[in-house]
Amino acid sequence: MTTEANRRVALVFSLFDANANGVLEADDFELMAGRVVSEAHASDQAAKDAMRGAFRRYWTTLLTELDENGDGEISFEEFTACVLSPERFDATIAVFAEALAALGDPDGDGLIERPLFMALMRAIGFEPANIDALFDAFEPTDGDRIRVETWVAGIKDYYAPGKAGIPGDHLVVGTPV
Repeated sequence: MTTEANRRVALVFSLFDANANGVLEADDFELMAGRVVSEAHASDQAAKDAMRGAFRRYWTTLLTELDENGDGEISFEEFTACVLSPERFDATIAVFAEALAALGDPDGDGLIERPLFMALMRAIGFEPANIDALFDAFEPTDGDRIRVETWVAGIKDYYAPGKAGIPGDHLVVGTPV
C-alpha cells in the first residue's frame, strides 16, 4: 500500500465524517448524499436517486464488512481496512464512481464541464484549488470538459492501494489530513 493511498483515504474519511465526530455513521452518508445531489441542478431524478443509492451502498458495504460489534459506527482504522481492499470494496466504488460521473453529465453527451465538476467535488468537501488541479490532470478537451470515463477511472484509481502519482493525488496536495 502506498503512502499516497493512505493520504487519499484519510482525506475521504475526514470528508465523509460529515458531523466531525471521528467515526462514520449512516447519517454522515445521508448528509453527504444530500449535499452532492443538491448541486446537480440539471440532473434528472433517476441520476439523483442513483447517487443517493450509491452513498447508501457505500455505507452498507462498510457496515456489513466492518461493524462486527454492531455499534453502527466505523472508525478510521476499520475504514482503511475495507476501502483499500479491492476484493471487499471495488464493486461499491464502481457504483459510486458511475453515479457521481452521471451527475456530472446531465445532458448525456459523455462530457463533464469544469463548473459542474467543481460544484460536485466542493459538495463532497474537497478544496477548490485541489479540484482544479485534478480536473487539469484529467487533461480536459477544448471547451474545458473531461470524459465521463476519465472521471470514473480516476475515482476507481483513487481507492487503489498500490497506485501513486495518479490524478487523484492532487486532491490531497496542501490539504491537512
